[in-house]
Amino acid sequence: MKTWMRYRLLVFIAGGVILLDQISKALIRQHLALYEVWVPWPWLAPYARIVHWYNTGVAFGLLQERGKLFAVLAVLVALAILYYFPRIPTSEKWLRLALSLQLGGAIGNLIDRLTLGHVTDFISVGTFPVFNLADASITIGTGLLILSVWLQERRERSANALSNSNLPGESLPSSPNDQP
Repeated sequence: MKTWMRYRLLVFIAGGVILLDQISKALIRQHLALYEVWVPWPWLAPYARIVHWYNTGVAFGLLQERGKLFAVLAVLVALAILYYFPRIPTSEKWLRLALSLQLGGAIGNLIDRLTLGHVTDFISVGTFPVFNLADASITIGTGLLILSVWLQERRERSANALSNSNLPGESLPSSPNDQP
């Protein structure tokens, strides 16, 4: 299979995440002063709002002042995904989507770290820490990764159970009383 074909989904999804993330952050930086809050409808204020925020840590404002460490980690994660992605069977759609979302989010925040020295955040929901589209993409990708691994394990267990029940000459006891 051609190299481009193996990376097509990764480039499309990760590229879309990076583009949307960078455009949304640029709009926030352009239209809201740092720490300024915008709520389109007053009734929405307790639940969700847009706020111009930044952090030097990792997703959701954790581990502040470690931006350089996370820049290095983002590069390592991106390289690992780029290496591993073409080796994933195309039938593993959830895993491929998960890694694509994670790559897009990692690069989206890496661009901020390298160009601004911090990450622009702007989505504020309830009392949850302020985040951005890259953070959301990484989180959703992680959830899909967990789901993918769980589904794969279920398929393997079902296949093993089926193959073990079809072994010639062997039968499993149907009740504890049938055991020798």
